[in-house]
Amino acid sequence: MKVKLKLARVGMTMEEGTIAKWRVAEGSQFEAGDILYEVETEKVTSEVEAPAAGTMLEILIGEGNVAAVGADVCIVESR
Repeated sequence: MKVKLKLARVGMTMEEGTIAKWRVAEGSQFEAGDILYEVETEKVTSEVEAPAAGTMLEILIGEGNVAAVGADVCIVESR
């Protein structure tokens, strides 16, 4: 099933974040708990883990771009 993953809130006051680095490329498979991407906020850079195993189909927010909390950042195929 295709699923859109949203920008995770990594701090209580976080409203937006910058995608610092994608750790999984389009077409790559990943397991639950693998790091999908790094997000920078005003205070910290955090790693965001995959909630389940799957395949990265499409990255919607590229590195260096800012996104609001809850914005779609990628599309994955869950397995």
